[in-house]
Amino acid sequence: MSAHATSRYIRTSAQKAGLVLDQIRGRDLTQALATLRFSRKLIARDIEKVLRSAVANAQQKEGFGGDVDRLYVAKCFANQGPSMKRIRPAPMGRAFRVVKRMAHLTVEVAERPASRPAAQPARRQGAKR
Repeated sequence: MSAHATSRYIRTSAQKAGLVLDQIRGRDLTQALATLRFSRKLIARDIEKVLRSAVANAQQKEGFGGDVDRLYVAKCFANQGPSMKRIRPAPMGRAFRVVKRMAHLTVEVAERPASRPAAQPARRQGAKR
């Protein structure tokens, strides 16, 4: 069972968001939230919102087991959104172009399968105790 959430038109570049998303990919939910909480990157706040939204979407799904602790970040990525083109004055009447980038953030959470008890090692026939 998996669920995803997307936040569009976030005012950062996809490359900067990808640096933070790489840190949480594959982690358990509690570890990912702690990583985002203590990250010094400003985009981590937006990613945390998207992650919490994905968890809420997972809880609303039909096949959800009910245990949030079994969720982990299955996929997360940042796609490039539209860019705003602005003009900055330059010397001698020229103009430099400033590109203000946007990103679309997507986070998918999935439920880990229930852990089974560890199997006992098989004993050899005729082994003395």
